Amino acid sequence: MTSQDRQTGTDRRLRPLVGLVVVLAGIAGAVSVAHLPNYGVLAATFLWPALISLVTLGFIVKVRVRIRSTNHHIAWTETAIVVGLAVAPSPVVILATGFGVAIATTLIRLPPIKRWFGIGKNMLVATAAGLVLQLFQWPSTNWDITSTIVALTAAYLAAVLLDELVTLPVIAMATGTSLGKLFREDWDLRLIATVTRLIVIIGTVLTIGTDIRMLLAVPPLVLSLHLFYLTRVRSRTEQQAWQRLAQTTDALNVVELDEVLTTAVTRAAELFSADEVEVELRDAARLVRGNSDGISYDGPTAEAPDATGAVVPAPLEGHDRSVDVGVLRLRFRGSVQLNERERYTLRTFASALCTAVRNAQAYAELARVAQAHAHAAAHDALTGLANRRHLLDEGNEQLHERHADGVTALVLIDLNHFKEVNDTLGHAAGDQMLIRVAERLRAAARTDDLVARLGGDEFAVLLRTLPAPAVAAHRAETLLAALHEPFDIEGMQISVEASGGIAIAPAAGGMVELLRRADVAMYQAKRAGQRVATYAPARDTADLGRLTLGGELPRAVADQEFVVNFQPIVDLGTGEVIAAEALARWRHPTHGMIDPLRFLETVERSGLLPAFAEAILDQALIAAGTWRDAGFDVPVAVNVSPRSLLDARFPGAVLARLRAHDLPPDRLMLELTETLTLSQLDVVDQVLTRLRDSGVRLALDDFGTGYSSLSLLSRIPVHELKIDRSFVTAMESSAEAAAIVRSTLDLGRSLNLAVVAEGVERDPQRLALWELGCVAGQGHLFARPLAAGALLAALQRGTAGRPGHLATALHDAGAVVRLPPGRRQGGRGRHQPA
Repeated sequence: MTSQDRQTGTDRRLRPLVGLVVVLAGIAGAVSVAHLPNYGVLAATFLWPALISLVTLGFIVKVRVRIRSTNHHIAWTETAIVVGLAVAPSPVVILATGFGVAIATTLIRLPPIKRWFGIGKNMLVATAAGLVLQLFQWPSTNWDITSTIVALTAAYLAAVLLDELVTLPVIAMATGTSLGKLFREDWDLRLIATVTRLIVIIGTVLTIGTDIRMLLAVPPLVLSLHLFYLTRVRSRTEQQAWQRLAQTTDALNVVELDEVLTTAVTRAAELFSADEVEVELRDAARLVRGNSDGISYDGPTAEAPDATGAVVPAPLEGHDRSVDVGVLRLRFRGSVQLNERERYTLRTFASALCTAVRNAQAYAELARVAQAHAHAAAHDALTGLANRRHLLDEGNEQLHERHADGVTALVLIDLNHFKEVNDTLGHAAGDQMLIRVAERLRAAARTDDLVARLGGDEFAVLLRTLPAPAVAAHRAETLLAALHEPFDIEGMQISVEASGGIAIAPAAGGMVELLRRADVAMYQAKRAGQRVATYAPARDTADLGRLTLGGELPRAVADQEFVVNFQPIVDLGTGEVIAAEALARWRHPTHGMIDPLRFLETVERSGLLPAFAEAILDQALIAAGTWRDAGFDVPVAVNVSPRSLLDARFPGAVLARLRAHDLPPDRLMLELTETLTLSQLDVVDQVLTRLRDSGVRLALDDFGTGYSSLSLLSRIPVHELKIDRSFVTAMESSAEAAAIVRSTLDLGRSLNLAVVAEGVERDPQRLALWELGCVAGQGHLFARPLAAGALLAALQRGTAGRPGHLATALHDAGAVVRLPPGRRQGGRGRHQPA
């Protein structure tokens, strides 16, 4: 559609309204001709040229305002009309108004539709103002100044109101601007103009009534007021334009390219009063087009619909013009000539848009690179599957989600005789084989499953949320069945044999142990000639390693290879260290540091448990004595094996070591693990009762994870409960875990027991626990396990200038703290005498 077609369409829509105005004006003109006075023709003859000239001048002297591609003008026509009505009969003024506007529109070459609209509208305005004056019985010889002002004011307001009612709908229809928006824009300037012109009318009429020669002063006064008003309009326009430019450039300060382009198009349409705006990006071959209402097209430049109308382009280039990312185009239905200020505004906006586009593109590239690096770090480059690292991370996260439904299992798949494919057909064919295997495994796996390539020809599938452990075997058979059909590699049909091992997630050890068990099962399948095997502890060859370690236990005890690290237990409110838990490690001369999970069971079965327990207890008590001598009276907690509690001599050995190191019994806390053994044997009750009666404090470790937590509390005389780390980790995301933590704290309060939270790793966990009433906690947030000397150094160093503290206090000293309802410290202070 051409610009001429658009203009023709607009004119066609306006014709009914303009025709109505012209018809009404014609009727008013006919009535005026019929009522021309039959007397004073000579006087009236002199009035004709004066009135016509006054109206012509009032119409030509105006303030121009551009809305989209249409120029609109604020003229003095109403002023000339009301002044004319004050000195001449209404019929004369109505007809003179028609002639004057016709002359003025011809001189300035307005289009026919605008010419007829101007003539008709102003004749109607003259008619309305004349009728109002007749209602006031104008003129009257005995009128005072007040009556004159009231009559002229009423006539002028009628003229202004009719002008607004007729003009604003036409402007709204011609420009596509809402009527309400047109009415609200620059209302204050229009009000000032109305008041100013009313003053001019009243002053002119009073001046003419006093001395006709004073009429010579009216034109300079009108011209001065016009220039003043024109200056105000331009000043206001400039101010608003710069404000809109600043707001628009601020809105471009976003990092998403789509948001930048949408903002640019919609804001530019408002800023430059354009009918349509489009932004073309050259490198991306992308074009975005729209107006102030939104985006109408966003896609490839070559596929964009044709757009017509007058175009004002602006290149999107930097200040030094060294970068050109595209072009901004303003489109108007009609011809538009931007003034100097608008051209400078357009250049400034285009430069800001260029910067915003480049910033958004740079941000998108950085995000893409970061995402690519993250993907590469977690995926196999050849097959696109998850790699070992991703599998371990996802699996550990899954295993830590105690609230997750279902069973977690792992299927480990190894291709048999894959080396023969590489040796015979080459590594390229081998790579193709691996890619095809990956595709089939991915297709056979469920949406929730994670398929990974661990390296070489070894694959793994993490099965999540299984309804029962037995389902894992069925899923493994399905996965291996997907590899049964031959593969077409370089035109050859190659069959693949694979072995699979299945393991259900263990209670401890995490993904490393799960992967090891699946590996054990896979090799069991290979040795037995089966396609799939499920992990069986009885056939776990790793027991041989435990036997090897067991043979070295006597030497390890004699050579003091068992060492102790300490993890501090901290007051959650103040950050002060109130105890430390002893954690045993085996510093093996060949294998390095060995985790207790690998040797504790062997120690318990070896008969060396008393010697091992005494070695660990000795080191813990020595450390506590060292800390006390340095000024830090920090009790120590030591884990006790359930087998030690079956030894009636155990309490005597513990008390003997306390006396040897000159430590009060209440400086030692023995941590017990929930097991069936504790709740079934009377000898255990006797051992624990003697220890408690001697002053040694007892804690129930990993509370809530055992078989009979509540029944244990009714039999075991403990002083403290320790919330298992799994509940602390999950309490923010699991309502069930949070409920367990809350109920444990409530139970501790009701039984007058202290409660310690394990696994506190983040500040929000610490605050949430403290607000629930938990007094103490331990975890990586405060410190990892440290050697005794390292912990002493940390105590001496302190935090925020406070020795003995490993964290800042939650509240300033002396501050009034509003505790949540029901929160109070449960039990006696930790490690204080009973």
